[in-house]
This record gives sequence, structure tokens and C-alpha cells, in this order.
Amino acid sequence: MPVISVRIPQMGEGLQEARLVGFLKRPGEAVRRDDPLYQMETDKAVMDVESPYDGTLVEWTAEEGAVLPIGVEVATMEVADGVKEMAAGHGPPAPAHKAAAKAEPEVEIREPAVPAGPLRNSQVPPRTRRYLKEKGLLDEVHLIPAASSKMMIEDVDAYLGGKPAGLDLATPSRILQTTTEFEEVELSQRQRTLAYRLARGSQVCVPGTIMVDCRWDAIEAARDKVKASGDKFQPSAFTMTAWCVVEAMAANPKFRSTMPNDTTLRTYKGANVGIAVALPGDELVTAMIPNADSLGWQGFAEAARAQIEMARDGRDQATEATTLSITNMSAFGLKNAVPVVVSPSVATLFLGEAFWHPVPKMGGFDFVRMLTLSLTFDHRVINGVGAANFINDVKRRIEGFNI
Repeated sequence: MPVISVRIPQMGEGLQEARLVGFLKRPGEAVRRDDPLYQMETDKAVMDVESPYDGTLVEWTAEEGAVLPIGVEVATMEVADGVKEMAAGHGPPAPAHKAAAKAEPEVEIREPAVPAGPLRNSQVPPRTRRYLKEKGLLDEVHLIPAASSKMMIEDVDAYLGGKPAGLDLATPSRILQTTTEFEEVELSQRQRTLAYRLARGSQVCVPGTIMVDCRWDAIEAARDKVKASGDKFQPSAFTMTAWCVVEAMAANPKFRSTMPNDTTLRTYKGANVGIAVALPGDELVTAMIPNADSLGWQGFAEAARAQIEMARDGRDQATEATTLSITNMSAFGLKNAVPVVVSPSVATLFLGEAFWHPVPKMGGFDFVRMLTLSLTFDHRVINGVGAANFINDVKRRIEGFNI
């Protein structure tokens, strides 16, 4: 029986690549046409991709988590005689992407190339040719060695640096050479996933950013009260703030929404909030608390702690239902920033470092603790007034927080 390729179909207009989320069948399993076979993530959703054939799955030829171009082979299937490999909508045939898992990333060290000798005029780029003209070297181009197949300005500078004294060439007495040594390391799968989501999100999201300062003393008082109680339940100030965000999401439906396509608004019944978690090596994953508003304050705090610990172990939990993410940079001394919306979320809220703020009073000033909230939102879903209402709702809940 013939074995043919299963390729990623076109899943949306203009879509050139998608992320392979997971496999739904194992090699050796019988598969019916239109059975869900694997899952792909686009900028709008995670979707099941159905089998284009009846047959038996032979092997997966791509890795889970990989970002792959539309049309590439992801599996092979054994099919009945006469079944032809589908091409329409599946892209042109392409070699399978097989990559063995590596315990450590490969590092490639490149040294400067050995000069390849004189070049012909046709191998001199226009920018280098203009530079040669400025230096009066057009007639000597055949004498200048190059470090690659094209002559670069650096090659000309190196040649000038070795010219005999006495020539009228307006050259500096000392030429600083640009190093061509570098290292290359393969990005981790987590970073490739984040890069894919950011790139796809930038193609569809229309971002807007607003900021507001809010008083922080109620949160600090609540945190001091928890510390003094001696209870095992010791939620952080960040967790208290995140609960205020969850309550505001419950009251503002647009922040529980996404756009699965250009004409549809999908609003989730629960507040599915994401929390950005930093990992060693400047990597980033998302902890997600689904239906957080239904858990109650203590239930949310306990769930948040568990999900964050899971994220610190490297498990990214973001799904198409994660509509808002919180990023906390207070430990790094940052007061405010312009956060980025990571598809398919519709908003990201940045929490900065609390700071002392002067408040005028008769005969002088009082100083109060303040926090800046910075919100970036997708203007396709949320307009300015809706964003302002939401961020002020968060502010009101933070300033009135009490346990």
C-alpha cells in the first residue's frame, strides 16, 4: 500500500505559518477521513485539523511546538491504492522537517573568512562602489581582496589601512576594523512559540495604550494585615492586585472577549486571566487561571500560586481563551512601560514599582504610595472609553481593597 504525505492545509487568508500544538493520533492507528488528526495554533485560535485521507498513520514527521509553513509535511499515512496526495490548498511538496531533540543547544562559532582574492567589478555592490569612488580607488578594485563573495566597505577600509604612506587618499591614520566573529544558538521552543505569537499578533492587533496612577496604601495595609495574622494563607500584594483585575474583567465583558475572525466577537462567560512568568535565560511563559472570577478571593489566590509554580517549571498555559495578561515588573524598579498584546489576548496590563508621590496640603506636602497601571488593548475589540472604564475600575478596586 502506498505511503503519502499529510500536509498543513491553508487555514485562513494570508496565513503563511502556524504552530503545531499537539498530535491527536498515534502512529499505527487507523484514521478515517475527516477525523481530527492534530492541532494547530494560528493568531486567532487553536483548531483541530482533520485527516484528508482514510488510512493508517505511519509517523509524525514534525515536532510538537514547531512553527511550520503552510503546506509542509507533518505526517505520513498508508492509504489504499489509487489515493493521490492532496495538493490543492495544501501547498507545494516540501521536505519533512525532522529535528532530533537536543539535550543542549548547538553553538556555532564562526571565524572571519580568509580573503578570497581580487573580485570582478560585477561583484562590487553599489554602496561599496560609491565608497570606492569617494576614495579614488575605482581603478584599483581588481587589487582589493574581499573576505566573502561580495566586496564590502570593510574590505576597502582594510585595503586602505595597508596602503603605503604618501598617497593622497584622505584616509584616517588608524582604521578600526569591525569584527566578524559571532555565536549562533538555536532558540528554545518556548521562545520560538512566543516569537510566533508576537509576530502573528502584530499583524492583526491594532494597539492602544493608556496609563493611570492609583493609590497603593490599601494593598500594602492588607498585606501587612496578612503578615501579622500568622496564617498559612499568605497571598502577595501582586496576587491581591491580580484579584482586582479579575473582578474588573468580570464586570467588563470586552476584556473577556476575542475576535476569532474579522466579523465575530466571542465573549467568554468566565475571566480567563494570564500571568506572565519569567524563566532563566530571559524566557517567558504564561500561567493561566481559567474562570478565575468564579473561585472567590482565597480560591483564586491558591489557584494562582499553583499555576505560577507550574509555569516556573516551564509549562506554558496560554490558550485561545486567555483574553488578558498581567505582567509585573515591580521587582526591576520600573515605574511604567508600554506593554505588548500577545495574540490571541485583547489586552495586557503592566504593573510597575510602587513609588512615593507628593500630595499638596496646607503648609506643605504629604507623601502617599502610588502605582502606575499601564494598559495596552486591541482597538479592534475595545475602544478608548471602554479601556478607560476598565482601567479605572481596576484602580477603584485596588484603592478600596480589603480582606
